[in-house]
Amino acid sequence: MTNLSVNINKVATIRNARGGNMPDVLKFACDAEAFGAQGITVHPRPDERHIRYSDVYGLKPLITTEFNIEGYPCEKFIDLVLQVKPTQVTLVPDAPDAITSNAGWDVKNNHSFLAELVEQFTSRGIRTSIFVGTDLENLEWAAKTGTDRVELYTEPYASLYPKDREKAIAPFVTAAQCAKNLGMGVNAGHDLNLDNLAYFHQNIPFLEEVSIGHALICDALYLGLKETIRQYRACLDE
Repeated sequence: MTNLSVNINKVATIRNARGGNMPDVLKFACDAEAFGAQGITVHPRPDERHIRYSDVYGLKPLITTEFNIEGYPCEKFIDLVLQVKPTQVTLVPDAPDAITSNAGWDVKNNHSFLAELVEQFTSRGIRTSIFVGTDLENLEWAAKTGTDRVELYTEPYASLYPKDREKAIAPFVTAAQCAKNLGMGVNAGHDLNLDNLAYFHQNIPFLEEVSIGHALICDALYLGLKETIRQYRACLDE
């Protein structure tokens, strides 16, 4: 089974645009779970322009599925993860001012840093995932960190999919199989949506988890949250 983890950052963006607590991020997360989400993802950034650190603390006792905290491992982020102890931490090489994640780690050149983080989180019972591209040597270096999983950065797949879906999926199939052979679980995320998700999953059936936020929240504006989650789950059941 491939789990659907709903990234709720965009819900927090809407809330923050007006102040107050509408929409209620914590209630939205609980509703997403009730409607079939198998995990909740948050990506707090230093400027708290969407998810706030206080949201993360508030969500911890409410989440009944899997709680995934992703982000760049600055000192404040590391402290947050160690205090909250989510199911999974996903390490992303974001610059502080990044609008969204736009690349995976160069693991070879950050190996010692990442290996130390993996050891630190793993010793606290937190599953680790490293955000990466499809380069096979990079995946070998990721395995050397001891990480439980990698999350494949799927924007290149999503961009090419409308023109040539077979060419788009090919490097991801190879990378996913490589990661599996190296003993790592495989997650995926970024720009996956109702158009391209089923094909991605059909070609990588052993995928552990997809984390989807922006597209899912956009779809929910038209379809409603319950129906949107049903349709995304259906893509993963095909």
